[in-house]
Amino acid sequence: MTAKDVIDVLDCLDAADVHVYVDGGWGVDALIGEQTRRHLDLDLALDRDELDDARRALEEHGFQHDATTEPGLPARLVLRDEQGRQVDLHPLLFDQGGDGWQQLSKSGRAWGRYPAGDLNANGVIAGRHVRCLSPLLQCRFRMGYEWSERDEHDVRLLVEHFGLPSPPTFE
Repeated sequence: MTAKDVIDVLDCLDAADVHVYVDGGWGVDALIGEQTRRHLDLDLALDRDELDDARRALEEHGFQHDATTEPGLPARLVLRDEQGRQVDLHPLLFDQGGDGWQQLSKSGRAWGRYPAGDLNANGVIAGRHVRCLSPLLQCRFRMGYEWSERDEHDVRLLVEHFGLPSPPTFE
């Protein structure tokens, strides 16, 4: 996913009146204000009430649901196009306090929390201002699993640029 691809997807979703938060690697680069590495996909968090609209808009744009990707729904909806571009949609259920909750299991016994205060960050991708997750939430999400080289790159950027606590691995 190039920066041009990201803007293309965001424009498509904007036209469908779907509001998203840029997550994952592109979310980190948005916070930094420049592309710092290659990206395999674009992660976007959104209100699950807008998931069908997002899917429809992206399908009209040439993307198709990849039902082979695990985990799939309810945790995420993965769409790919013939060019190999991938968009991972992370549907959130919002509570009265504005926190987003990502259902991670079909049973409904595992949830990821997106605190309202961490959904107000702004970033820039190829000159375009985007809503994204806060640096702290981006870092916190990566603490729950074994890092790839890309994840380590992202965590180092977040720690260095935003003065976040450094994991023991970095000391």
